[in-house]
Amino acid sequence: MGQNTAPNQNDRRLKRAALYMRVSTVDQHPESQFHDLRQMAEQRGYEIVAEYVDRVSGTKPRRPGLGDLMRDARRGRFDVVLVWASDRIARSVKHFLEVLDELNRLQVEFISFRENIDTGGPLGRAIIVIIAAIAELERSLIVERVKAGMRRARLEGRHIGRTPLTIDREAILSERRQGHSIRTIAKNHRISTATIQRVLKDKETALKPVQPHPYIGVTQGVERAAS
Repeated sequence: MGQNTAPNQNDRRLKRAALYMRVSTVDQHPESQFHDLRQMAEQRGYEIVAEYVDRVSGTKPRRPGLGDLMRDARRGRFDVVLVWASDRIARSVKHFLEVLDELNRLQVEFISFRENIDTGGPLGRAIIVIIAAIAELERSLIVERVKAGMRRARLEGRHIGRTPLTIDREAILSERRQGHSIRTIAKNHRISTATIQRVLKDKETALKPVQPHPYIGVTQGVERAAS
């Protein structure tokens, strides 16, 4: 009889899972939500290799736990990330899509317990595409609103952008002739030292004599000789 060489399901490498949880205040405890994630990992046969916790507000840009998770994802430490809810991992739709995009590039699956999103399956990938399309539409609408506002401002004669900088060039040149430093002049006029240097350079360029072209005299001499 030939030996059965079919792979044993128990011999297959388990998917390594990372759990991520964020709570808004120190009074909240993540254990109840971690319980759901651990149970999900067990039901799917995942091996939990890391757990990350952030105790910060959802709008805070700096999250040490999320930073550690993304760093370990780049190192290939796990194959799937489990979160209790999508809004736990990101502070905005844009940030959420950035995280998903990088995880997808690293071939790390993303699973959300509450929304039942699983990027490892076709439905989960379709949801991500829909979310990305909505985010792109939102960005386009914002751009159009900004452009419309700028057009309306121009029609009404309102200035768009920074207020033009008023510079007293004569006073700057006078103070420089008196021996004041560029830093002192900039402080007196409440403008940057780069602006002072530009004013002085423009003045030097204006006073610099124009050098005659070296071939003009030769050409004139040849023309007189020919005549």
